[in-house]
Amino acid sequence: MSRAATKITPSEYELELSNDIAEFFDDPLGFVYYAFPWGEGELQDHDGPDTWQAEQLVRVAQGIKTDPLGTIREATASGHGIGKSALVAWIILWAMSTRPHLNGVVTANTLPQLSTKTWRELSLWHKRMINDHWFKWTATKFHHKQHPETWFVAAVPNTEHNSEAFAGLHGTHTLIIYDEASGIPDTIWEVSEGAMTDPRAMWFVYGNPTKNTGKFRNCFANDTRWTVRQIDSRTAKMTNKDEISEQIAEYGDDSDFVRVRVKGQFPRAGSMQFLASDIVDRAMVWECEYEAHFQMPVVIGVDVARYGDDKTVIAIRQGRKILELRKFRELNTMQVATITADAIREFRPAACFVDGVGIGAGVVDRLRLMDYEIIEVNAGSKSDDDVTYYNKRIEMWDRMKRWIRDGADIPNDTELRNGLIGIEYMFDDKERMRLERKQDMKRRGLDSPDEGDAIAHTFAERLGDMHTRYFEPSDGAFEPEMEEPA
Repeated sequence: MSRAATKITPSEYELELSNDIAEFFDDPLGFVYYAFPWGEGELQDHDGPDTWQAEQLVRVAQGIKTDPLGTIREATASGHGIGKSALVAWIILWAMSTRPHLNGVVTANTLPQLSTKTWRELSLWHKRMINDHWFKWTATKFHHKQHPETWFVAAVPNTEHNSEAFAGLHGTHTLIIYDEASGIPDTIWEVSEGAMTDPRAMWFVYGNPTKNTGKFRNCFANDTRWTVRQIDSRTAKMTNKDEISEQIAEYGDDSDFVRVRVKGQFPRAGSMQFLASDIVDRAMVWECEYEAHFQMPVVIGVDVARYGDDKTVIAIRQGRKILELRKFRELNTMQVATITADAIREFRPAACFVDGVGIGAGVVDRLRLMDYEIIEVNAGSKSDDDVTYYNKRIEMWDRMKRWIRDGADIPNDTELRNGLIGIEYMFDDKERMRLERKQDMKRRGLDSPDEGDAIAHTFAERLGDMHTRYFEPSDGAFEPEMEEPA
């Protein structure tokens, strides 16, 4: 239908426009070509969608034609700058134009991403659309002018605290879109699953593959309900090829930076993943020869928990080998002190580091009353290198990380592995590294990394000349000696 003025009346034009657009119910690519003035005005240098965009729209059309009552799930991992925000806008405009009283929600990993990129792009393409007068765009809602309460797509920031905003999306037509999906909490994904029980529901997720854990990663790993694709930025029309070449030259073709930001591939270590999976897996199969560690000092680290899901863990380390990980649940502070004392008497360590935060302070006090020389660890205290590290905890973990990377022998323990590879890090406003909190891991559906914390405690202080000290088992007290233990 031509945009040029016609001799038909406005009502006749509107009827013809409505009939034309209704033909694109199962043809989103046809809608995109029809609805926008390609080759004219702002789009004078553009002849239509990029190849990867067109392929996805064709795939969606095939899914609808194959099963008109089926659901659509599309997951796209990509490098930067490929045009995914434009595609998101086209999908919203196509779905709103062809599906009466559609209910939809759009979210992104951060509020700035949602408001200044994803949602702004929708505004730009809405103004270019042949039927733009049907709809109204606001900062939080895109709706049909005559049916604002029942025919809309809402822009909703994602947090665990407003997960209810993603619930209740039930109706004849439902649309869910995630932008930068790696950063969206698992709880939001779980709530969105409820909407997918309805026929004809559609769910599109896009993002850089920054993390090796979480729901977005699972789409590409073991969830056959999702149709998935990974897009290399170098194959997209709109990307800056010179900039990409510079990035590859600087970081290396197979670096995690290039894998994530250019190739659209999941990294060996997520952009926020503190310990790479391959490093941990290698340490779990490596066997340190006894002669390589038996003359090294034994050190003990204790991560204290009381009740609930968390565990008290005692890690016994000698040089590059973890001799034992002892795990306990539902113990009070007196019981934890007792089992720690048992380990001290058995292994006679050069040092025993005990978590002194919260209820751990009671364990420290009790062991000292028992006349053991305990080194109290406060993970939240100032680090030795406070230019690099936010606090003591990240400093301990970084020392442990280098120890694992350089050839440690650690137990092949599933809980230990999950904690080590699951924890993420970030930078504060002073560009110092910091670890995510245990409660944040739990919000992502992961357990507290108690085993990792216990091992990290053994790196709370550098041993220095403590390698000549050990616990004398005769009376249970901590005594310095100037000879190696038998």
